[in-house]
Amino acid sequence: MEDNLSAEHEVTLNENWNLISRTIVPFIHQSDLIGTSTQTGLGDIVQSAFFSPKEPTSGGWIWGAGPAFLVPTAADDLLGTEKFGLGPTAVLLKQEHGWTYGALANHIWSVAGEGSRADVSATFLQPFLAFTTKKHTTFTLNTESTYDWENSQWTVPINAMVAQLVKLGKLPVQFQVGTRYYAETPSGGPDWGLRFTVTFLFPK
Repeated sequence: MEDNLSAEHEVTLNENWNLISRTIVPFIHQSDLIGTSTQTGLGDIVQSAFFSPKEPTSGGWIWGAGPAFLVPTAADDLLGTEKFGLGPTAVLLKQEHGWTYGALANHIWSVAGEGSRADVSATFLQPFLAFTTKKHTTFTLNTESTYDWENSQWTVPINAMVAQLVKLGKLPVQFQVGTRYYAETPSGGPDWGLRFTVTFLFPK
């Protein structure tokens, strides 16, 4: 099971560009990874920064690109990599008639950290399709696929989720719950999972 606390913050850089900050803080519960042991706690934080034009393209596409950082904040050795990492990230999406579709991607290489742990070289791909109702309820289908170049293996969870946007005071917050099925996973990996996500939105 994985719960995510995420925050998105948009900052105006000038009349043409915005900077969008996206922070993912995972809280993970897993069991039977090694024998009958169980681990619960924070995983590694992924921090992304997207430089994005204020205006969509002539075709209505919104895009952004910038750096992504892996921060070894895991509460247990088995919940994280014990490595600092960085690499490029990009997002491309379009919104029309309540639909949002597109993809997010990044690649992260480890650059420092615990020498006894395996190096990180991972490509993350997240194509997504979502529909938002007039009451701010969003239904989403996506994958969060990761290719581990060090071990030449895919992890491919397929996620089905529903989310509701509410306001806590003046702060917009989105609560999301969903399930995931693993179409591809390393040997001994999970078959299914649950997800609960809280996203804090900080409008400019």
